[in-house]
Amino acid sequence: FCSADTNSQEFATGLSDTEEARVRDTAAYMARRDLFTSGLEMERSEVISRKEAMRESEHFKRMNEDSLMHTPEFVIKPRSHTVWEKQCVRLHCTVSGWPDPRVIWYKNNVAIDPLANPGKFKLESRYNVHSLEINKCDFDDTAQYRVSAMNSQGEQSAFASVVVKSRFHRSSLSSLPPVGPVSEYGITFQIHIVDTFGVSFGREGETMSLGCTVIIYPALHRYQPEVQWYRDDVLLSPSKWTHMHWSGDRATLTLTHLNKEDEGLYTLRVATKSGYETYSAYAFVKDADAEVEGAPGAPLDVRCLDANKDYIIVTWKQPAVEGGNAILGYFVDRCEVGTTHWVQCNDTPVKFARFPVTGLVEGRSYIFRVRAVNKTGISHPSRVSEPVAAMDPADRARTSAPWTGQIIVTEEEPAEGIVPGRPRELQVTEATKNYVVLSWKPPGEKGLEGVMYYVEKCVSGTDNWQRVNTEIPVKSPRFALFDLAEGKSYLFRVRCCNSAGVGEPSEPTEAITVGDKLDIPSAPGKVVPTRNTDTSVVVSWEASKDVKDLVGYYIECSIVGSDVWEPCNNKPVRATRFICHGLITGEQYVFRVRAVNAAGLSQFSPISEPVEVKAAIASPAPPYGITVLECVRDAMVLSWKQPTFIGGADITGYFVDYREVVDGVPGKWHEANVKAVSERAYRVSELRENRKYQFQVRAANMAGVGIPSMPSNTFLCEEWTIAVPGPPHDLQVLEVRSDSLVLLWKPPVYQGRDPVNGFYVDIKEGDAPGEAWRGVNTKAAEKTYLKVKDLKEGQTYVLRVRAQNKAGVGKTSDATEPVLALTKPGTKEIVVEVDDDGVISLNFECSNLTPDSKFVWSKDYEEITDSSRLTTETKGNKLERIWKPPYLLEDIGVYSCLVTHTDGASSSYTLSEEELKRLLEVSHDHKFPIIPLKSDLAVELQEKGRVRFWLQAAQMSANGKVDYVFNDNVLSQGDKYKMNFDKNTGVIEMFMESLTPQDEGTYTFQLNDGKATNQSSLVLIGDVFKQLQKESEFQRKEWFRKQGPHFIEGLSWEVTPECCVILKCKVGNIKKDTSALWHKDGHQIKADEQLGFTEGVLKLEIAQISRKDSGVYEVVLKDERGKDTSTLNLTDQANSSTPLKITSTDEGIRLYTFVSIYNDLLQVTWHYKDSAISFSDRIKSGVVGEQLWLQITEPTEKDMGKYAIEFYDGKGGLRRTVELSGQAFDDAFEGKVKKQCWPYSEVTWLKNDREITSDEHCILKFESGKFASFTITGVNTSDSGKYSILVKNKFGTESGDFTVSVFIPESGKK
Repeated sequence: FCSADTNSQEFATGLSDTEEARVRDTAAYMARRDLFTSGLEMERSEVISRKEAMRESEHFKRMNEDSLMHTPEFVIKPRSHTVWEKQCVRLHCTVSGWPDPRVIWYKNNVAIDPLANPGKFKLESRYNVHSLEINKCDFDDTAQYRVSAMNSQGEQSAFASVVVKSRFHRSSLSSLPPVGPVSEYGITFQIHIVDTFGVSFGREGETMSLGCTVIIYPALHRYQPEVQWYRDDVLLSPSKWTHMHWSGDRATLTLTHLNKEDEGLYTLRVATKSGYETYSAYAFVKDADAEVEGAPGAPLDVRCLDANKDYIIVTWKQPAVEGGNAILGYFVDRCEVGTTHWVQCNDTPVKFARFPVTGLVEGRSYIFRVRAVNKTGISHPSRVSEPVAAMDPADRARTSAPWTGQIIVTEEEPAEGIVPGRPRELQVTEATKNYVVLSWKPPGEKGLEGVMYYVEKCVSGTDNWQRVNTEIPVKSPRFALFDLAEGKSYLFRVRCCNSAGVGEPSEPTEAITVGDKLDIPSAPGKVVPTRNTDTSVVVSWEASKDVKDLVGYYIECSIVGSDVWEPCNNKPVRATRFICHGLITGEQYVFRVRAVNAAGLSQFSPISEPVEVKAAIASPAPPYGITVLECVRDAMVLSWKQPTFIGGADITGYFVDYREVVDGVPGKWHEANVKAVSERAYRVSELRENRKYQFQVRAANMAGVGIPSMPSNTFLCEEWTIAVPGPPHDLQVLEVRSDSLVLLWKPPVYQGRDPVNGFYVDIKEGDAPGEAWRGVNTKAAEKTYLKVKDLKEGQTYVLRVRAQNKAGVGKTSDATEPVLALTKPGTKEIVVEVDDDGVISLNFECSNLTPDSKFVWSKDYEEITDSSRLTTETKGNKLERIWKPPYLLEDIGVYSCLVTHTDGASSSYTLSEEELKRLLEVSHDHKFPIIPLKSDLAVELQEKGRVRFWLQAAQMSANGKVDYVFNDNVLSQGDKYKMNFDKNTGVIEMFMESLTPQDEGTYTFQLNDGKATNQSSLVLIGDVFKQLQKESEFQRKEWFRKQGPHFIEGLSWEVTPECCVILKCKVGNIKKDTSALWHKDGHQIKADEQLGFTEGVLKLEIAQISRKDSGVYEVVLKDERGKDTSTLNLTDQANSSTPLKITSTDEGIRLYTFVSIYNDLLQVTWHYKDSAISFSDRIKSGVVGEQLWLQITEPTEKDMGKYAIEFYDGKGGLRRTVELSGQAFDDAFEGKVKKQCWPYSEVTWLKNDREITSDEHCILKFESGKFASFTITGVNTSDSGKYSILVKNKFGTESGDFTVSVFIPESGKK
């Protein structure tokens, strides 16, 4: 550690390693500097009496007094210090006392918290010696420091000052040219650095610009301050890599071609004769993408350490990224200055990060670069080194010509004919397994003719000396030996030579064993990560032990569970603390560290504990706006406003202090409350009437207690007796939009003579005068919140509240802070959703969540704490508030959501009774979804008598399914049943080639699409089925009949003018070999010349017809394809019909009669009340076989009356009548109902698809075979659900569904 008491040594430079919180608010910095120099801060702050130890020391007071107990005493007090910037200083003291005192350090009367600024302050307490160490002092550390020692017997304090001076004032300021008006008129400049650059990230090969805007006050034309840029506290100069620019108000640094050497902490320093300001931020440089995936990163910081005539030692730093495999070694390349030709210096990779390059031309200048290699490939080359000349340092000092790429050396006039003496001080300066470097001093004689050297080696234990450089002696007093056997011991010596001869050898070196003398560092120790910001973490670790020539440390991070490690720095850092930037907010990270020196990289340290990336917490700022809400003779109720900055953590409470003011002179502060209060209001008791007091408030969070607020105004303690209420307090503005906001407040503490019965809200523009206040509501608001509408977008407003009682309107509250009427980007509103299960939920999404943000839900702006009716579920930045069924009228209200630790994200939703009813309907539809149908199940006959059952669904997905059911039996695809489901049109079909008696019953199509269902049934029983079956068979037979010769028109007759009767029929599909046979009364008529068959018409002529020709005539067509028959009853057809009868059907009432023979010549006419009937969809007529019928669908009383049917066969006619009225109509209508409802064989009741039985609570009845009833006694909420009735008889099944919902009214009575 460093101390100003001794030699004031500096810590390792480079805030890149210990990146302190240099970024500071300029205004606050200037204020602190002024306060320190003026001493006003000390006047304002008294010795603070609230000490946590005092609160917890009550048990000491209960103990008996002991003679050993005494107040704390400073045996050695801390001394004041004056130090330079970047130095560290330690204040220490020795304290005695019993019980052992508790020691707290203060800076300008603010308690020092080492965790709030990690690495800046370090506190130690050992054996009653207490110390405060301040690391890397800067101007902010100039302050008065106080150390306080306290125990149960009392408290003592000691003081010391620290003054930090700038090194730049000693050197750079003295070199500044005089700037006329500054010194002449004594102008004091103030510097503010704004619009700063943040932590920056770049990649090798890219260009990066860093810039800040500099404001200097007062502004003088053409005045230019001194602008300097530093990297890791090293002053930068313009070069091909760095360009600097000053535009008059903005300083810019441009890095033209990034390399990892450019990574570090960049500092802008702007200085005038009045002082200086600095700003710093870190810049990270990542490796460029490798040419071969898995190749290592490029080495960095290539330098030339030892340059002479024969060799140059090149050093570098290993990269942080090794690629997919460990680095095998490095290749060193050289290039002569003035050329572009690169030559590889070593044939095999060297692992040691240091290499002597030989084979150089004396006097030439070279640049070098290094490449890393692993099993996968070779890295990009490093940035080239600075040029260096291959010559001895002494020769370089004597060079007289400027450098041009060729070095010109001048030497003294040598002495001739003298053999040089022995070289002196021979030693091994460097030894690795690849090479050994020797150095020595020339012989003591001066003026010798050009001296050169021979180097000799000898294996230890032998006397066999071998000359190493047999061909050419070396000119410089340094030499690198290669090709030595690793593990063997050698001795070395050197001889001088010149034109006069070879001198005596030097003294040999000690035996040197060939091998790496520098070990790889040991692994660093425990790694401790600490929260810093939303995107950074402070990582500290224990240094590697017994490490030599440490280059630095590399830090790596990994998201927990990913097992992917990424480098945090690409340039080694020397300190044991580093801030890792660019992390993902909210993620959990682990860290590891390894050390590096020229020998290589160490093993990794143990992996740290996981840490979540989130901002570190700090103490809150002071509250403000202290007002009095109520005053009695000996107490006052205070209120205040929440701090503008809460320190990143929720405020846990407040502490109130008070002091008496006598004749304008304030007294000593006293504690009003020992235990923190959570509300922003507090009653201060034990005051004295008619005395004046001031108050201050502190806020506390989990990081500690913040600094106190400014003292309040002076208040007189006297009892209020006014009749009207006191002021409302704790105003809060939520849900700010471009045209509205919601204002919340708390009622006044002082009610007045009568209770408060309402509130008025006033509003005015933020910059308007006091007389611009205007009322928002004309009718007093009953609740403690109000939505203010009709705001002007972009306008700033302030609001206040007044309470009223019977006596009138009371005092106004304090006004709110100005509120800008503007909807912030990304603002969301509460959305109501109903899921597939019918669950209703409120959803609120916030786009600017922080790790500490919480969703606070309220009903009528009172926080919801009862979870019996509502549950909460968070999904990312979205939160759902889910209602638990049943849904009741008590759920009606205004629901709001506030997101903490944001810029006021909030929204509300009003649930009215009408909205609740609508949501319940939507909930039911979602819980029990129905697939809509365009048409119900129907049946139709197709060609060949084929039967088609079909319906059409409105919409079904690709996953929709259909079950085909007949009499509760599921049908499957086969020979009898053919199914088809067109999912594009929703048409569902089932085909049957024919109907048999076993096919009589109920057909049902059951639809299922996910959770949605539906079904449609068709009952085919009795006459309906028989009629359909008969029609199907008829059409089937007709189809087969028409496949061979057949009759297009049946047999008929006509009378010719000659009074002959011709029987004729029209035939089709005949061939030459088709035969026609005539029969009368079953006997074949012989064919004669009267029989004709032309043009598809078959005729039989009867001349002179008489009664004996009366009979039944039949004609038969046949060939090998089949035959067909047509019959004509040549008798009195009109009299062969049955009386007109009435029957009921499922659709309505049917009138019908049967005729003995029906053909196309028989004309039929239906009459109603002696008028021909106009047929429609409701009234239809038809023929089935020999039955002629008239169907009346859904009959009404208007359909009663006289109906008639008339027949005409070409010769005569017949009329049949029936009266549809009175009892006949009633019987038919009742028969229609019975066909639908009778008989029933079984009735089943279901609840939620489970059968229920009759008991005392649920009474089931089925009376007279017609009436089914279901009664619930003592209804409760558990009776809510879906109920179904299922009715079965021999003809099929019918069902009906309904829902029962039971609500609990607000009165609590069911």
